[in-house]
Amino acid sequence: MSIDINPSILSSDFSDLRGELTKISTADMAHIDVMDNHFVPNLTFGPPVVERIQAISPIPLDAHLMIADADRNAPVYAEIGCASVTFHAEAAAAPVRLARELRRIGAKASLALKPATPIEPFIDLLGEFDQILIMTVEPGFGGQKFLDVCLPKITRTREAISAAGLEIKLQVDGGVSAATIDRVVDAGADVLVAGSAVYGADDAAAAISELRTLAAAHTH
Repeated sequence: MSIDINPSILSSDFSDLRGELTKISTADMAHIDVMDNHFVPNLTFGPPVVERIQAISPIPLDAHLMIADADRNAPVYAEIGCASVTFHAEAAAAPVRLARELRRIGAKASLALKPATPIEPFIDLLGEFDQILIMTVEPGFGGQKFLDVCLPKITRTREAISAAGLEIKLQVDGGVSAATIDRVVDAGADVLVAGSAVYGADDAAAAISELRTLAAAHTH
């Protein structure tokens, strides 16, 4: 199982996004945290800024939409050209229909779950998604402490994916660092979002490389 590292630009210097994206050019994707001050109590980027990021990024965009009314708003990010678009189960009235629409436009469709949202209601729907994102912090702010209580949910999700014989990515977002990566990978995650662990390092590329090396030691 190969591990993808997707640094979150939420921890970057917004005054120099081009330079900050260049720092993570060795990563698999750039994780873009879109917040609307409704679904979460914070405000970051909207479609115009993400479209500009898409134009200058050296790597594909992994858009994580922490926004209300995902059914109406999420397809815009696929149309912009984001390679993967993640919407929250808690913000979508018709997640299967939305996932199919995202795929029709050309993006990978990803379903995100907050820490308290169980995976079980979605197990029969797993084949409709390209990725499941398990949040290991409450969405809305960077730099939070990793919630170990989410590890069993990661394991249950990986087991459900394997039992169904599906090729679905399992992403973890929240508090991923050199200190927590072993537990996350052991639980079954294969896409890791790291914000401060990458952008808080003196050398972002070296931090990405270190996370890959640590993850590889725990792959099954």
